[in-house]
Amino acid sequence: MTLLVVHGGAGTMSRPGSTPEQRANYRAAIRKALLAGNAVLSAGGEAMDAAAAAVRVFEDNPLFNAGKGAVFNVAGKNELEASLMLSKPPASHPHIPTSRRGVGMTLLTHVRNPSSLARALYLAPDVLPTQLVPESYFFTRARWIEHRRGLGLPEGDEKDPEKADDDEIEDFPLLDLLPTGTVGAVALDSHGCIASMTSTGGRTNKLVGRIGDTPHMGSGFWAEQWNTTSWVHKVLGKMWGTPSQHAVGVSGTGDGDASPSFKTLLVLSDARSQYFIRFNTAATIAHRVRYLGESLQAAADFAVKELAENGGIGGVIALDNHHNAVFALNCPGMYRGVIHEDGIPKTAIFDDDVLE
Repeated sequence: MTLLVVHGGAGTMSRPGSTPEQRANYRAAIRKALLAGNAVLSAGGEAMDAAAAAVRVFEDNPLFNAGKGAVFNVAGKNELEASLMLSKPPASHPHIPTSRRGVGMTLLTHVRNPSSLARALYLAPDVLPTQLVPESYFFTRARWIEHRRGLGLPEGDEKDPEKADDDEIEDFPLLDLLPTGTVGAVALDSHGCIASMTSTGGRTNKLVGRIGDTPHMGSGFWAEQWNTTSWVHKVLGKMWGTPSQHAVGVSGTGDGDASPSFKTLLVLSDARSQYFIRFNTAATIAHRVRYLGESLQAAADFAVKELAENGGIGGVIALDNHHNAVFALNCPGMYRGVIHEDGIPKTAIFDDDVLE
C-alpha cells in the first residue's frame, strides 16, 4: 500500500480574506501535486521520486513560496533551500549505504527545481546535475511588490526590468501575504520506504545568507526506521499482521524565525528565533512515536503546540508505514492534501477545513 501527503505552506491566510476563485486555484494546485506523486507510486516507483514529483509541481507554481514563487531577500534576490531524507535506501539503489540518510541545501540562486537537486545529490554520482536557470526566472510581480512593501519602499514599477526575463508577468492572486512557509511532501512506497522532501524560498526580506530550518535535518524534515524491540509489540504485530519495522516521515512549514524586523534578525541569539530548529520539531515527532509510544497524531499535536507556546506558528505533515497520515497546525491555515492507493486526492486550506 502506498500513501502521499503534501503541504504548500502554513500561515495567516483566512477564509474571509479569500475569494472562491483563489481557494479553487490553491486546491487545484494541491490536487495536481498529489496526482503527480501518486502516478509515481502507483507505477511501483520510489518514495523519493514521488515526493520530488509532488514538490516540483509546487516549485513551478508561483502561488507557493518555492522555486518560481519564492520570496525575495532584503537585497531583492532569491535564495532557495531544499532537503530530502529517507527512512532507508531506495530499493532501486541497493548499493547506497544505510548511513546515507539525506541531504540539505541552502543559498541556491540558479537551480530551477531545488527538489531535483536534492534527489541528485542523494543519489550522487549516479545521476546528472539538475537544470540551471538565470536569476530572472524566479521573478514574480506579486512577490516583488511584497518585497518592496515589506521594506517600506515605494512599489515603483510593477516589475523590475533588471530581473524580469520577459515582457509579460502574470498576476497571481496570493492568499498568504509575506509568507514564511515552505512546500513539502512525504511519501510511502510499496517497498516500505518513506521519503520526506521540503523546499522553500525562506521568509520575505530575510537577511542575505540567512539559513532556515528547511535544510536542517531534524528541524524542518525527518525520516527514520526502527525495529520493534518489545515482545508485547512483536506478539501483537503477529496477531494483527502489522510490520515489525516502523518508519515515520515528517515535513514542517511555518515561521522558523522571529519578527522580521532588522533588530530581531541581526540578534541571532534572540531566544524567540528559529523555532523549528530550537525544538528540533520534525525529529521530535518521530522520537515521541518511537520512544514514548505515542500515536503519530499525538506526537504531531505536541510538537506544534510546543511551537505555539514559544511564539512560533506553523504546521507539519507526517505519515508512517502503518498508513497513518496526519496533519497538525497552530495557525489559521495550511495548504495540505493526502492521496491513498485509491487515487482520490483530498485537499484542505484552513484550520477548520475537512479534507475533501
